[in-house]
Amino acid sequence: MAKKKSKFMCSSCGYEAAKWMGRCPGCGEWNTMNEEVEVISKGPRGAFQHSSTTTKATPIIHVEVQEETRIVTQMDEFNRVLGGGIVPDSLVLIGGDPGIGKSTLLLQVSALLSNQGKRVLYISGEESVRQTKLRAERLGVKSAELYIYSETNLEFLNQTIEEVQPKFVIVDSIQTVHHPEVTSAPGSVSQVRECTAELMRIAKTKNIAIFLVGHVTKEGQIAGPRILEHMVDTVLYFEGERHHNHRILRSQKNRFGSTNEIAIFEMLQGGLKEVLNPSELFLQERSQGAPGSTIVASMEGTRPILVEIQSLVTPTSFNYPKRMATGVDQNRVQLLMAVLEKRMGMMLQAQDAYIKVAGGVKLDEPAIDLAVLTSIVSSFKDQAVRPTDCFIGEVGLTGEVRRVSRIEQRVQEAAKLGFQRAFIPASNIGGWEFPAGIQVVGVETISDSLRASFQDL
Repeated sequence: MAKKKSKFMCSSCGYEAAKWMGRCPGCGEWNTMNEEVEVISKGPRGAFQHSSTTTKATPIIHVEVQEETRIVTQMDEFNRVLGGGIVPDSLVLIGGDPGIGKSTLLLQVSALLSNQGKRVLYISGEESVRQTKLRAERLGVKSAELYIYSETNLEFLNQTIEEVQPKFVIVDSIQTVHHPEVTSAPGSVSQVRECTAELMRIAKTKNIAIFLVGHVTKEGQIAGPRILEHMVDTVLYFEGERHHNHRILRSQKNRFGSTNEIAIFEMLQGGLKEVLNPSELFLQERSQGAPGSTIVASMEGTRPILVEIQSLVTPTSFNYPKRMATGVDQNRVQLLMAVLEKRMGMMLQAQDAYIKVAGGVKLDEPAIDLAVLTSIVSSFKDQAVRPTDCFIGEVGLTGEVRRVSRIEQRVQEAAKLGFQRAFIPASNIGGWEFPAGIQVVGVETISDSLRASFQDL
């Protein structure tokens, strides 16, 4: 006979406890311990269920490696984030804010795959078949190889996959699917974990690529246990602001490709449209000759993107000046302002500083330091830099400008968009040919860069 046992599990990290606690001992979060009922099957003492697999341990030198055959869609940006295409028998998790366009993206990808003759099963646990059909008509999706199914019971989903025999399965969303043998509610830690494990087994044993849509919490993390992101092969985040039309698909984990790739789309009436030249998108509304505005060539994966960094430095009315940053790390901004005070003698202690990356992009690489620092000085001095200047380089605590990676690709992107001068680390000069039409200026310290950019320094 089965015995029921009550336990408490953290919805954030999956920590289990026998009694309720206000704060999770595992992750330190408050009010995340939820009660769940565990069904324990009583069997003979010492019984152990052996795995049905017949594989044996093999020396690594005897393992034969086969090249993964990827399935390439007609959406180049989507292929880029996945590392070159969809890998069969892979499990991909896509998370994002409500209404950001996750279902729209996957429905468009389903249409592209089905138009290539690949059978796709779109499982919706949040919409009926008729509602999904209405959205498909708005996007112009018509294909006989695209099957729509509305169900949340995992047992029925498995039966439908056996009947349809698809090559691709989309589950929208994993928080709505429930395992009939797990007594907890859909979306709980146990349900998400067990359903994901079963879908992973289906993907690996039947050579099916499965895409899971995941809800996010108010902090922006994927809802459910943290183990969910460890179980899947790829984790993608769909980001964007409601007041902007563009959306960014960012890779956070990828066992088959780079984890720094991003894809940029534009949300239109007829669905998502690829942005093949994102630098033009981010610079099209730039104010010419405005103090506090600089351009940096940032690397997102294998792609260089030109982004505008804006700063506003004003006298403070408080005892402690305010520092706010959007799109860049606030601690990095405070560090750069401290370098300016110490190495350049600029009194920024009585100034509020507001730094923003235009367009809603998030930059976290060291090569943006020189552009952020120059933007702060431009606003503080109320002097605009030349609109055709581009700044690339990492800034150290002693004021030196340090080497960055892939400098040739960054400068080529700046030259392609008409920039006439690029400030780069002096250690990056040499060993490559400068593009035509752009002057490359090597700087060793921030003093060299600022004196070449401003007249009175």
